Amino acid sequence: MLKDISIGQYFPGKSIVHRLDPRIKIILTIAYIVLLFLIKTSIAFSLIMISFFIATLFLVLVIQISKIPFKVITRSIKPIIPLVLFTSLLNIFFIGGKSIFSWWIINISMEGIQLAVIMSIRIILLIIGASLLTYTTSPIALTDAIERLLKPLKYIKFPVHEMAMMMTIALRFIPTLIEETDKIMSAQKARGADLETGGVMKRSKALIPILIPLFVSAFRRAEELALAMECRCYRGGEGRTRMKQLHYGLIDLWCSLFVIAIFTVIILLNFYVPVLL
Repeated sequence: MLKDISIGQYFPGKSIVHRLDPRIKIILTIAYIVLLFLIKTSIAFSLIMISFFIATLFLVLVIQISKIPFKVITRSIKPIIPLVLFTSLLNIFFIGGKSIFSWWIINISMEGIQLAVIMSIRIILLIIGASLLTYTTSPIALTDAIERLLKPLKYIKFPVHEMAMMMTIALRFIPTLIEETDKIMSAQKARGADLETGGVMKRSKALIPILIPLFVSAFRRAEELALAMECRCYRGGEGRTRMKQLHYGLIDLWCSLFVIAIFTVIILLNFYVPVLL
């Protein structure tokens, strides 16, 4: 299960998506996430499905262009399947409406099933869309982009560079810590530790021999990273220059207009088509 978590990983490539300005990718990713939540649940179910279908087609197109293997995308979804199932069950059994099945205290309504489908699709599209940002953007480019976007905050003495560096390092270390956790768990199992059976308390106690070496390893890596940065005379963002400058080119403009057009169609489907109907 841990190996399936691919958040923070970067897949090098030379596709158009990889070459886009990282600032544009961050802004469009945020807009995409907001758009998923703008799809209203109060309009006709067919319009909601059309909106999600367009959002899905857009994601498939981005994945095809970026040449990220689909098995990587499906692998990133596996860890959230329990969350999706749990959310779906809550919606099916606790949302009222026109009953289609009733037995004892169990009451399933059509509205509950529809909401469960909507929430499941929304969560999956959200995870895939957010993951594509880190799949196609290197940690250095991501740091530069975050720093540039937060640049106005420098006027109020906000440590923009330090914040961007901290966020990127944290994101970059997620796969490393997952790999480290998997190694520790395998080592504990080889020593006879039982991590998969028993109640909640037993499983919680079994995590202690994993968490302690994991924290020790994380602190050791942080110390090594700090030492390496000091050895290279790293002194934060003041007076720092960059070998590669970020440029907003024509390809960024066309991609932005294309994405805005798709987002506009989805917004029209949710806010204006129901009024006309």
